[in-house]
Amino acid sequence: MENETQNSNVYGAYFAPLRSGDGVKMLVDGLSSAELEFIPEHWLSYPAPPASAHTALALMYCFFTAAALIGNGLVIYIFATTKSLRTSSNLLILNLAIFDFIMMAKAPIFIYNSAMRGFAIGSLGCQIFALVGSYSGIGAAMTNLCIAYDRHSTITRPLDGRLSRGKALLLIAFVWIYTTPWSLLPLFRIWGRFVPEGYLTACSFDYLTNTFDTKLFTGCIFIFTYAIPLLLIMYYYSGIVRQVFAHEAALREQAKKMNVESLRSNQNASAESAEIRIAKAALTVCFLYVASWTPYGIMSLIGAFGDQQLLSPGVTMIPAIA
Repeated sequence: MENETQNSNVYGAYFAPLRSGDGVKMLVDGLSSAELEFIPEHWLSYPAPPASAHTALALMYCFFTAAALIGNGLVIYIFATTKSLRTSSNLLILNLAIFDFIMMAKAPIFIYNSAMRGFAIGSLGCQIFALVGSYSGIGAAMTNLCIAYDRHSTITRPLDGRLSRGKALLLIAFVWIYTTPWSLLPLFRIWGRFVPEGYLTACSFDYLTNTFDTKLFTGCIFIFTYAIPLLLIMYYYSGIVRQVFAHEAALREQAKKMNVESLRSNQNASAESAEIRIAKAALTVCFLYVASWTPYGIMSLIGAFGDQQLLSPGVTMIPAIA
């Protein structure tokens, strides 16, 4: 009976805080005073999760890392070895693959922390983890925006909307430049900071400290690195859909006037079909990005402006594996 009660308390780490006097190992037990300075006060009242939770997360991260390294590695390899694929538009796809590849560089830190069941690698590892996550996450968002812009220009302005190599390189440079301040400012604690979260095995920017500076940073990074790119992506892809439907309607109307079944030649139909397939593929990538980062965006807003008691360690680990 005693064991059942203890297990119940431990699994309560997913949902509710406990007091350090309840006889349960706490999330921050064993950490030095120097390490505790990096951890938001919100996490101090939660018990340590069961070892099985750490093991499950480590195994999931191993799987995700292997899949991402293979998939994005193939994209980079194929681009490097196939000259015909080195188009201006595909430079953006390559940049996206590079960001996704970089994101997996933080996986060993998470896996090691999970294997050691806590904040094992220390503050330096935490800063590296968060910096890599910030660069790759924001960079992927902005690259998806550039891909949407490129597809919109190509399909809505087929004569003069093609992306030149120089413009593609400028867009890529813009992505990296835009991403840099949002990543370096919290690293050097100029604005915001990087801190552990959840089971203290992952790190991100601080959205829990109840200060005006933290709330302002959280609101700004949400608006400028998630909300605005997402709205622009939706605008560009909705423009593509409108253009395609309008073009199809015009062709059907003209064919009806000429009393023919279709005005398209086979070659033109194939070319247009290829462009639509590319747009659909890019849209799928963007959808997956939104599905991956929306939970984290919502979580950060709750932490900064909502009820922080909703954010237990177990809940905040969900976006980490999304």
